[in-house]
Amino acid sequence: MAPGTRSLQSPSPLLGLRRRRLFLLLLLLLGLSAAATVAQPPFEAFQAGHGASSFPAVAAVAPLRRYLLYDVNPPEGFNLRRDVYIRVASLIKTLLKSEAWVLVLPPWGRLYHWQSPDIHQVQIPWFEFFDVPSLNKNIPVIEYEEFISEAGGPFIDQVYVLQNYAEGWKEGTWEEKIDERPCIDQLMYSTDRHKYYRGWFWGYEETRGLNLTCLSVQGSASVIAPLLLNISARSVMLDRAENLLHDHYGGKDYWNTRRSMVFAKHLRVVGDLFRTHYLNSTDEKDSTQYIEDWTKMKVKLGTAIGGPYLAAHLRRKDFIWGHRSDVPSIQGAVKKIQSLLKLHKLQRVFIATDAIVEETEELKKLLPQMVRFEPTWEEVELYKDGGVAIIDQWICAHARYFIGTSVSTFSFRIHEEREILGFDPKTTYNRFCGDEEKTCEQPTHWKIVY
Repeated sequence: MAPGTRSLQSPSPLLGLRRRRLFLLLLLLLGLSAAATVAQPPFEAFQAGHGASSFPAVAAVAPLRRYLLYDVNPPEGFNLRRDVYIRVASLIKTLLKSEAWVLVLPPWGRLYHWQSPDIHQVQIPWFEFFDVPSLNKNIPVIEYEEFISEAGGPFIDQVYVLQNYAEGWKEGTWEEKIDERPCIDQLMYSTDRHKYYRGWFWGYEETRGLNLTCLSVQGSASVIAPLLLNISARSVMLDRAENLLHDHYGGKDYWNTRRSMVFAKHLRVVGDLFRTHYLNSTDEKDSTQYIEDWTKMKVKLGTAIGGPYLAAHLRRKDFIWGHRSDVPSIQGAVKKIQSLLKLHKLQRVFIATDAIVEETEELKKLLPQMVRFEPTWEEVELYKDGGVAIIDQWICAHARYFIGTSVSTFSFRIHEEREILGFDPKTTYNRFCGDEEKTCEQPTHWKIVY
């Protein structure tokens, strides 16, 4: 591991919470009403394109703004959840046209791929993985513990559990609709003696939902906006938010939100140090200059060269049986990698994989050119499994040539990162083929829109 990476820490954006709590307490002691003291900013101030960080600190605790929370089906992975964030961000932008809303970022934790033993991986705030000020330049967002502080406690006024229609979708004209319906699946909630709803709530056991309703939904994220604007609940949670579709997939709004999802700087620094020490790769030499303010970064495709190495994402585990026909064997993957190294005259291949130990050892024997980011236990404890995955993606995003795994959201996110950095699409949208696959269709190029 590159020297100096273990001491890297991420500054906490929650440091101001104590000051805000003391401020509110002082108001109460003085017998003043926070609602009367703090002026509510106009709705226009929270329109898309304006971040909460651009307002005075006193406006950040304005009592009249409303809170949108959400969660996703527990088995869904890290990178699918990133996609759901983009969908919910579109909903927030629609709501902001009428009222002041803020998105409460759902804490990370207890995901299928996060299997490192003896490491606490629940209640993880977004700033551990992403640059929250960058998110705020697209839509107003706050961490969950900030919500607890602002809202006066761990209570959510209304929980909506989103589901499909029991009768399914009937062939014919597509119709966007939403209806209150009986719950189809067994609820992952129970009621306490106060008739409040208890559930997972991102690992916060003290959190309660005051009301719960099941909604059958068919359509894009903003289909639910009229309902939210016509209820009085100040805080609303959408559970199973993956049931909402994109408003405009691949358009300018999509890419603005995706570009705002800047990785936390401490993780990017670790990835950059690894590139420098093990792959002879730097932004200057690779023409991958990065601008911290994503709103000012607009790179022409084909200008990024990338480091002198091949990068491969080789998905294994559940994909071996779930996508058996289009996932290669270890030997098949090695054969393809050796061919690409020769074709592009490269001496190193960086591999990101979830392969078991036995498969990893086989890769090392068959691929002496292989380089991997292998963190110590202390580093995994510091960065978490999600942070290690981001470091892998960051290194893959800077390679001269990338090849991924079919229908893997991990590979999709690398495609997007390379698109943002300005790589030639021919070096990005590539995937491994199954050993017996007859027609090996390559990934679609979703061109960036500014």
